[in-house]
Amino acid sequence: MEIGLILPTIGQGASRESLDAGAEVAAELEWTSVWVTDHLMVPRGPEALEYGTILEAVTSLSYIAARHPGLTIGTSAIIPPFRNSVILAKQLATIDVLSSGRLIVGVGVADRDDLPEFRNLGADARFADRGALVDETIAMWRHLWSGGEPPFTGRFHQLEDYVFQPLPPQGKDLPIWTGGRSSRALRRAAALADGYHAAQTGPDDLEARIPELEELVARFGRPMPTLSVRTRVRPGEEPRSIYTICGAPAHMAEQVRRFADVGTEHLVVVLPASDPDGVREAAIRFHEDAVVPALD
Repeated sequence: MEIGLILPTIGQGASRESLDAGAEVAAELEWTSVWVTDHLMVPRGPEALEYGTILEAVTSLSYIAARHPGLTIGTSAIIPPFRNSVILAKQLATIDVLSSGRLIVGVGVADRDDLPEFRNLGADARFADRGALVDETIAMWRHLWSGGEPPFTGRFHQLEDYVFQPLPPQGKDLPIWTGGRSSRALRRAAALADGYHAAQTGPDDLEARIPELEELVARFGRPMPTLSVRTRVRPGEEPRSIYTICGAPAHMAEQVRRFADVGTEHLVVVLPASDPDGVREAAIRFHEDAVVPALD
């Protein structure tokens, strides 16, 4: 099982120095990937406590790709309905070109609670159809990234005359991972994605979803998606309503081991720090307390 790190693009400590510290310690610990998350303009209130201060995802990836060539880079997860999907196709293809094919695109649909952010972005008309828009966006990206000729005709996108170059080095196989916990989300992962990237999900939850995923991919005649989980890490804390790797070192190690046992291929962690020193210390502590005892 590979370990990835959600970079500290969020919170008052988010900075160039924090991103570099996170990427550097991930490389030192031989973790394989670093990730950024996506919000743009959350409203005042509880969401703002976490996402009110955030570095923009695509820009941050460009910075990291240039400075840390040994790491896979990814979005966890970018929200196409927030943005222009054609421009996003070009931005992601460009990052794949400039990173020599190191990009994974984690895609999200957004939750019901994100409607105020859609309104702030002038995209509230997309909210009700966001799932269908994401599905079509994935199909359009595959078409463009494969070098597909015009036209592309969908419900939301009609591309009649275009040139899309340069193509990403990974082409149509540039990995797209989707998440979510509903049956529709599992169907999307099975039918359209290369990976299932779940959040707010413990190892027992993931294990319970695997049979449905297996049934769906067999129906669609596709391979099983890569299994990935994004989870928060809070050493020494009590369990929360949202799944978190927490508690004493032995308990955290057991949770990491359990993820590996149920078939998780990538465990992507959110650490409780955003300043450079804090990020480094939290990563090393988690590695020594939980990753090494669980996986070595």
